[in-house]
Amino acid sequence: MTRVVLGIDAAWTAHNPSGVAVIIDEGNGWRLVAAAASYPAFHEACERASTAPEAAGELLASTGKICGQRPDVVAVDMPLAHGPITGRRVSDNLISSAFGGRGAATHSPNALRPGPVGDALTRGFAAEGYGLAVNQPSGPAIIEVYPHPALIALSGSARRLPYKLARAGKYWPELTPRERRERLLIEWRAILGYLSAEISGMDRLHLPPADAAGAQLKAFEDTLDAVICSWVGACVLEGRARAYGDAFSAVWVPTPVPTTLGLTAVGESA
Repeated sequence: MTRVVLGIDAAWTAHNPSGVAVIIDEGNGWRLVAAAASYPAFHEACERASTAPEAAGELLASTGKICGQRPDVVAVDMPLAHGPITGRRVSDNLISSAFGGRGAATHSPNALRPGPVGDALTRGFAAEGYGLAVNQPSGPAIIEVYPHPALIALSGSARRLPYKLARAGKYWPELTPRERRERLLIEWRAILGYLSAEISGMDRLHLPPADAAGAQLKAFEDTLDAVICSWVGACVLEGRARAYGDAFSAVWVPTPVPTTLGLTAVGESA
């Protein structure tokens, strides 16, 4: 039985790009088939023109074109809920309680961020038959995921991995901008290694050079996050993820991966 997951690193505002990735399991393990830094780039990679690239139906159609079927799960890094989000949710508090001590607490959503963007995405996929899953899904579903605790589960790291471009100055204040970028590339390379143990075809993602423009670096980060989202969706399909939340909303986090990868998170001893 073929299984497909669509991962979306969704921007909380309409004017910022959202990373997209698709993985497929045709019976011999998960494989990356597409990854892009924005909705338009994703449709282009799928050789589809789209007048509404952010629309759920268009994203599902592009996934279907390259995989032969629509996704079983859509995994989104954005607050989602069965109703308007006006502030912190039970799911936010549970994630922060479980992972805050490891540097992976959630940001606080509100009526404006993601607000209408998240509402529109949830409604769009619901109209296509993808209801928001707060328990183990039994059919097509959209789920909320969060890359930071997912990477903790994947890598076995004691803390969240320092891989965000915007926070490089806080991670390594003593380093020069060039040195910070080089450290980011080390982190990204390690994450690609962790993901490669779970998903084949990760060589589709090419690390940018250290002297790349900031926009190019951010585009890679968004694409990487989308792949992480897709991996969490795969874990949900395989029954190796937990939902942190209630009937209103839930954030899915994979159970820890057995430490048999022979890999160590950057900055930790073996």
